[in-house]
Amino acid sequence: MDIENNLILIGMPAVGKSTLGILVAKKMGLGFMDTDIMIQIQEGKTLAEIIRESGVDGFLDVEQQYLASVMVEKHVIATGGSAVYSGRGMAHLARSGVVVYLEIGLDHLKRRLSALDERGVIRAPGQDMESLYFERIPLYSRYADFTVRCGTLTPDQILTKIVKLFDGGTGR
Repeated sequence: MDIENNLILIGMPAVGKSTLGILVAKKMGLGFMDTDIMIQIQEGKTLAEIIRESGVDGFLDVEQQYLASVMVEKHVIATGGSAVYSGRGMAHLARSGVVVYLEIGLDHLKRRLSALDERGVIRAPGQDMESLYFERIPLYSRYADFTVRCGTLTPDQILTKIVKLFDGGTGR
C-alpha cells in the first residue's frame, strides 16, 4: 500500500471526507489532515463564524491561503467542500499527491446534509443545495485523478474501494 506522497479527498460537504480520511490514513499507514479543522484552529473561529464575519469571498481567500500553504508528505488530506473554488490551492495540493473525488448523488446528499449555514457551507446568498451541487460537480471532476462513487455504500465499502486504487497498481 505504498503511495508516493499525499492522497487528497475532495467532494461535497457531508460525503464523508473527514471520516473516510481517518479510516484511509489508519489503513494505509499515513498521517491525516483536515483543512477545515486546520483553518478553524489557526483562525480561532468556526467556519460559519469566518463566513459571517468575512463573507463568502473573504472565506475563500482565507481557505486559498491555507490550501496553498499545506506542506505535508505521506498524508491523507480531507479538504473542505469549497476547496475546488481555489485554483491555486487545488493546483498546490494536486502537485503533492493523488486527488480522489468522493462522488455522491444529489438525493443521497439531501438526506445527509441539512443546515447549510450552521455547517459553514460556502454558497451564494439564497443558493439552494441543488444549484450548489450542479455548480460544483464539474469542479470536482476537473481536479480528480480518480472518482469513487459513494452512493449508498458504507464507509468500510468506500474505504475498500480507495485502498484498491493503490493496492491494484492503478494509482500513480
